[in-house]
Amino acid sequence: MLRVVVLISGGGSNLRALLEACEDADYPARVVAVGADRDADGLAHAEHHGIPSFVVPYQAFATREEWGEELTAQLRQWGAGLVVLSGLMRVLPPGVVRAFPARMINTHPAYLPEFPGAHAVRDALTAGATQTGASVIVVDEGVDTGPVVVQRRVPIEPGDTEVHLHERIKTVERELLIGAVRGIATGEIALEELT
Repeated sequence: MLRVVVLISGGGSNLRALLEACEDADYPARVVAVGADRDADGLAHAEHHGIPSFVVPYQAFATREEWGEELTAQLRQWGAGLVVLSGLMRVLPPGVVRAFPARMINTHPAYLPEFPGAHAVRDALTAGATQTGASVIVVDEGVDTGPVVVQRRVPIEPGDTEVHLHERIKTVERELLIGAVRGIATGEIALEELT
């Protein structure tokens, strides 16, 4: 059984979907802890499912590296076989990424390498794109630059607002995340071969 720790910053809709998937006895992974960089609303999903949670508040540390060291310690404490960044709105310090080589994935609301960064949905609309997408990638030391694990296109419809488009993307993101974690747990997806 693959031990998964999920890191969030916000509402945790992808986290909730993964927790629900893990309730299936046949699903080959379990979320063992949920972490956040702030008092995130999504921590309520962990509580609802009886999953331990932790907060490593970014503002409590003098440097990004010190924050990263504490985060790494927490992830190791929970024996993370896979770390899932699901709406964590911080670029991890290199030391955290290096501590979990080929064992860390991220969801992103665009068809990478198109529209990287924190405003991917808005950027796609501003660019006048007719389609965008959702991606699951291996985390590297860049911003949304890691190898793609899986991705799918999402059409942009006439009159789409950022909110409406993002909701449609999130539906696809959740499906991709659940499938990717399953594939990693069963060995169908070998992250080390992608890096």
